[in-house]
Amino acid sequence: MTAPQPLAPANVPNLPSLGDTSREALSPVTERKLGEEIMRDIRFDRDYLDDPPIIEYLNALGNNLVAARPGSRGEANYDYFFFCVRDPMLNAFALPGGFIGVHSGLLLAAQTESELASVLSHEIGHVAQRHIARQLGEQKTDALIPLAAMVLAALAAKSNPDAAMGVMMGGQGLAIQRQLNFGRDAEREADRIGFQIMGAAGYETNGMVAFFQRLQVATRNYSDLVPAYLQSHPLTTERIADIQARIREQPYRQRVDALDFFLVRARARVLQDTSSKGLAETEEFLRNQLQQPSRHQIASAQYGMAILALKRRDYAGAQSWLDKTAATIERPPAPGAFSSPLPKGVADSVLAYTSLEIKVDQEDKPAVIAQAIREGEVAHAKFPLSRGIVWQYADALIKGGKPEQAERFLRDQLQMYRSEPELQDLLAQAYSKMGKIALQHIALAESYALLGGTQAALDQLVLARKAPDASFYEHAVIDAREREWQAKRREALGEKGKDKGFAVSGSVKAAPAQEMQEPADPSCRGMLADSPRCAAVPRQTPWGQQRR
Repeated sequence: MTAPQPLAPANVPNLPSLGDTSREALSPVTERKLGEEIMRDIRFDRDYLDDPPIIEYLNALGNNLVAARPGSRGEANYDYFFFCVRDPMLNAFALPGGFIGVHSGLLLAAQTESELASVLSHEIGHVAQRHIARQLGEQKTDALIPLAAMVLAALAAKSNPDAAMGVMMGGQGLAIQRQLNFGRDAEREADRIGFQIMGAAGYETNGMVAFFQRLQVATRNYSDLVPAYLQSHPLTTERIADIQARIREQPYRQRVDALDFFLVRARARVLQDTSSKGLAETEEFLRNQLQQPSRHQIASAQYGMAILALKRRDYAGAQSWLDKTAATIERPPAPGAFSSPLPKGVADSVLAYTSLEIKVDQEDKPAVIAQAIREGEVAHAKFPLSRGIVWQYADALIKGGKPEQAERFLRDQLQMYRSEPELQDLLAQAYSKMGKIALQHIALAESYALLGGTQAALDQLVLARKAPDASFYEHAVIDAREREWQAKRREALGEKGKDKGFAVSGSVKAAPAQEMQEPADPSCRGMLADSPRCAAVPRQTPWGQQRR
């Protein structure tokens, strides 16, 4: 059975964009800038799940939904970015400017891709209708919630966001009640926009009802304790009834879930809790899943076992389970059995990345790294848009003693992807292997600047200027960058005294803004800094390097 062609839902009115009335509170450009600042801080939290296959899958799914409603990009033409954080709660949230976060617990709770699509569509609805800017307009104030506190809440909150909202706002009078009323109205509007989006993208609209019912079970105890008028979201029963009424007006459609949905959920299950106890519980779950009759379930369980073995540094076991996964996916149906084609989505890219991941981690084995280089070249040619494969291939070149080739490859990538700090990190490693100290510090400075660490970037320029191999051209680059970043630093310091913050649609989310410090050792960059020499370095890990 093949997936049906996307159909625009019938008899569903297009809600108008209300961006004009919100412009006075927060312009689209300012909203995007604020979202970028928040994301720089979120990426430094250890609960940010910086895993390429998961992020690439979420962005493939999310941007497919955005494409179904082009107007959701707004007049500023936002590039949406979807990401995942480790958190067992069933929740997702929209940040200013098109950044949408998903809790790992929600990813695991969604039983079908349509359920997950319903949540992402809902959050896209928040962004498309500019609920954050409109809420600021409703409040009639320039005072925003402090940014640092909000970012901390985004990754540290482990309880129900509605409960936290109710406790915080319960006794603050009529003004707070109006904010809660606005929040409930915004949620209803996001539900309706989300319903339109997922229907237009070809997903089963009853996936939204199924997920609401799952959410109702998960939050039943809390919902019974908090009065409806103190909740920031409409009652789940009300939302279910509203969507069911809309579904009755639509023709029935069925969609076969792609394999990548199941592989990514298996990966997220392993990465959600990497403690010994967490991995043991995950192994028990996956072994039970191996007994399921569905080929999707068996393949994803085998893939999960491969990631589990990799986390335990059992490379032979990881490769064996990965080979079993590929064999299960390619296995033909039994003679006489009815079986539909197995949609893959980005599954082949995920498997290619994992194969490289297993090999590149074995840097003490030259033959394995040489194989990773050959495999990486083929994988990059086959999946040129996969950023994870690009980073693994470059890493293999560096570890395989080919820093000059890595430099050429990374410079070509930087012509197309200038805003990726991961490329600058890898370029700095290549320059270090080549003994080019000035260029190494310049690349690190570029990486820090992209991540928002302006002072750390300036410190790296000082080291680059002092390097004995700095040429006239490199001094010119250093001077130009120093002027640019000094001006940016002065601008940031000038705004530090002002109250800054934001409202988050879908949840209260955030982490403390922090200025990056210069690492005591260059090898501290791009990894979890657990050793004493790295203790002062913020715990930041690019997507392309697994936390192990």
